[in-house]
Amino acid sequence: MKIEAAVVREGKGDFKIETLELAEPSDDQILIKIVGVGLCHTDLTCRDQLYPVPLPMVFGHEGSGVVEKVGKNVTKVEPGDHVVLTFYTCGKCDACLTGDPTSCINSFGPNFMGRAVDGSCTIHDHAGDEVGCSFFGQSSFATHALAYERNTIKVTKDAPLDLLGPLGCGVQTGAGSVLNALNPPAGSAIAVFGAGAVGLSAVMGAVVANCTTIISIDVNPDRLELAKELGATHAINALEVDPVEEIQKLTGGAGIAYVLETSGVGPVLSQAIMSSCVGGEVGIVGAPAMGTTIPLDINHMLFNRKLRGIVEGESNSDIFIPRLISLYQQGKFPFDKLIKFYDLEQINEAAEDSEKGTTLKAIMRLPK
Repeated sequence: MKIEAAVVREGKGDFKIETLELAEPSDDQILIKIVGVGLCHTDLTCRDQLYPVPLPMVFGHEGSGVVEKVGKNVTKVEPGDHVVLTFYTCGKCDACLTGDPTSCINSFGPNFMGRAVDGSCTIHDHAGDEVGCSFFGQSSFATHALAYERNTIKVTKDAPLDLLGPLGCGVQTGAGSVLNALNPPAGSAIAVFGAGAVGLSAVMGAVVANCTTIISIDVNPDRLELAKELGATHAINALEVDPVEEIQKLTGGAGIAYVLETSGVGPVLSQAIMSSCVGGEVGIVGAPAMGTTIPLDINHMLFNRKLRGIVEGESNSDIFIPRLISLYQQGKFPFDKLIKFYDLEQINEAAEDSEKGTTLKAIMRLPK
C-alpha cells in the first residue's frame, strides 16, 4: 500500500516526506494507521549516526493509532482497536520469560537494523529500492506502520489517542525509571539531572511515588519552572551554582539516596554520581554518543553506592502504559504539559525546536 513517510537518506540529513510502498502485514504483523507519533532523542541520535544504524531509514518509535489489519496469527488486537507502539522484544529469551523485557538479549537487531523480525524489508521507494523499516519494530514517522504483538499496546478509547505516542518510549522511560527501576519509597528524596521530556516525566513519576524531596537540575530556567509546576520541590540551575554543592546543602552533607541522570552529558553524570549518598543508587538513562566515558572515583563508589543503566524505564509496557494513561486521566500525571503538536510535514521544524530546547516533546499529528 502507498504511504507517506519521513525518510532520512544520509547522516545528519533532513527528514524528507516521500511516497513509499508498505508491504501487507505478514501472519504475525499488525497494520496501524498512525494518528500521532512523538519525536524522541533516539530518532535524532540515529539520524545523526551517533548510533550507526543503516540508512536510508524511516524512523519513529513513539507511534499511536488505530489497528486497520492483523495477520492470521495475531490475537492481541483487532481492527478498530486504539494502540500505542513501543520497543520490540523477542518474548523468548530468559529475560523476557522472567518478566524483564527491557533486558531482552535479542532486541537490538529488530529495533535498530532496519529490517522486520523475519529479516525482510517491508518498505520500498518509488524505484523499488529498500528503505530501512521496523525501527523499534514500527517505523512510525508515517501514515501507516507495521508492528507486532510484542510492541503493540491496546489502550482505552476514551483517552486522546494523538497524545499517547510518547508513552511508548520517552515518557515511559522517565516515569518508569523512578516507579519501576529506582522505586523510591514514599517520603524519600530524589534528584533528577536534566529537565527535558524524560527528566520531567521522572519528576512526575516521583510525585506519583510520593517522594517528599524532588530536586530538578538543568540549565534552562523555563524548564526548571515547569519542573516546579509538575511537582519538583527544589530547582537548581547548574549554570548558576554547583549542583553537587547545592544538594549537599539541602541534605545536610549526606547526599541523595536516589539519583537519575537523563541528559546524556558525561560531566553531568559525574555530578549525579557525586551527589549520591552512602548506599545511594544512581540510574543512567541519558544516551550520549557511543564510546563516551567519564572518570570515576572508585573510592566514592566503594561506600555501597550503586550505578546502573536503565532501559525504557524497566517497564512491562502492557501493564505500565495503561497505568500511566489512568494516572493522566485522573490528573495525577499531566504529561500533556510537555507536548507541542506539529504536522508530519513540519518534522524538521520539530527536530530543530527539540534540539534548541524550545520544545520539550514534539508530536507529529496525522489526519484521523
